[in-house]
Amino acid sequence: MQTNEKIYIAGHNGLVGSAIVRELKLKGFTNLITRTHKDLNLINQLEVQDFFNQEKPDYVFLAAAKVGGILANSIYPAEFIYENIMIEANVIHAAYNSGVKRLLFLGSTCIYPKIASQPLQEDALLTGPLEETNEPYAIAKIAGLKLCESYNRQYGTDFRSVMPTNLYGINDSFNSKNSHVIPALIQRFHNAKINNDSEVTLWGTGKALREFLYADDMASAAIFVMKLDKTAYQAKTKPMLSHINIGTGIENSIQEVAEIIKQIVGFKGKLKFDITKPDGTPRKLVDVSKLTSLGWQYKVGLNDGLRKTYDWFKISTRK
Repeated sequence: MQTNEKIYIAGHNGLVGSAIVRELKLKGFTNLITRTHKDLNLINQLEVQDFFNQEKPDYVFLAAAKVGGILANSIYPAEFIYENIMIEANVIHAAYNSGVKRLLFLGSTCIYPKIASQPLQEDALLTGPLEETNEPYAIAKIAGLKLCESYNRQYGTDFRSVMPTNLYGINDSFNSKNSHVIPALIQRFHNAKINNDSEVTLWGTGKALREFLYADDMASAAIFVMKLDKTAYQAKTKPMLSHINIGTGIENSIQEVAEIIKQIVGFKGKLKFDITKPDGTPRKLVDVSKLTSLGWQYKVGLNDGLRKTYDWFKISTRK
């Protein structure tokens, strides 16, 4: 990518999209295209195609998605599968129609089976049943990945896919009904501290293991993969197994993460777990050997990332 080429970031206000915008600006890219949902409804095929016809971007980062944690996925399964499939299909097809040079689709490691060998390698895809609590979202993300592969195979496009592990950071959603585990924990401990609560109760046993990646590291990896020479990318992938995992290769239990956040927030009460509630996938560590062999490494450790996220949360809640 040249710094003056047109780059469209779909979902620029979200956790990952906003991080990609920050990282691109830091790297000197000056011709960034963004649209809010009010200005461009990605679920509407005609609007999306008209936008691409008018703007003709050279590169596309497809970071737009309907996202949420276990609770949101359980309440809104139809919305999660429908909206994500429509966004992906419309943007990918319009990118093909308008001759985009390269597109990067951002998926999720929830595409992998609930029970699979750890760490999760890219070839674990479609080898077993998915985790029930987020199956609709996972199927939508698999569809996006397969759309990219299918357009590459039939039309010779250069559409790439990355599967990030659990993400957190600046501009995360702290809505109690829709948030993922880290923003949910930050909000809960913060509110408990403000209200002088004696304890905080969390879902599950706390034993589930998760890998977490700071959003700005994710953005760095996304740009790294987008800029890879086509030969280098294809050397690590296959036509029908073209995605690359993004993560740290380090896992922590939910209880460990909760204890770190509790300390950062300064909550002095007790931590309890409601074992009648689901844990979700028992373990989800990804194999990042493909990406690291290409030369990329994460920079922000969990403690530093959580502290940066909480600092931003405190500022955002004062606005």
